[in-house]
Amino acid sequence: MEGFNFISVYTRAEAIEDGVLIDVSKTAREGGFKYPVAVTSGVWAEVVVPDEKAKNRGESERGRLWDLISMMRIAAKQSKGAEIKFKVIATVEGKEKLHDLRAEVGPGDRGEPVVTVMLPHED
Repeated sequence: MEGFNFISVYTRAEAIEDGVLIDVSKTAREGGFKYPVAVTSGVWAEVVVPDEKAKNRGESERGRLWDLISMMRIAAKQSKGAEIKFKVIATVEGKEKLHDLRAEVGPGDRGEPVVTVMLPHED
């Protein structure tokens, strides 16, 4: 940007490399998304990765990620803005828990549209 001196820039690619964001674009494409999709490490840990009790019930990262993508797709079809709010059920400590999530469509590192899935308190 002309007239601005940036002290530091943290790119989406760097966030993915650092593990702050997890790229789930391949699964998202399978679920009908055209844009790259990443989830925050908080979403990954809280919603996608099953604990031992959930694993014992047959839950897997792949299945839980597919649930997240599917619910986001349903919500995206009903959304009119750049923010998509949706819920996902995932077992935590043996009990089903409803997780509130939000996805934002915004510019990527080169201005291309990308989707980022976050917990409600994350930016």
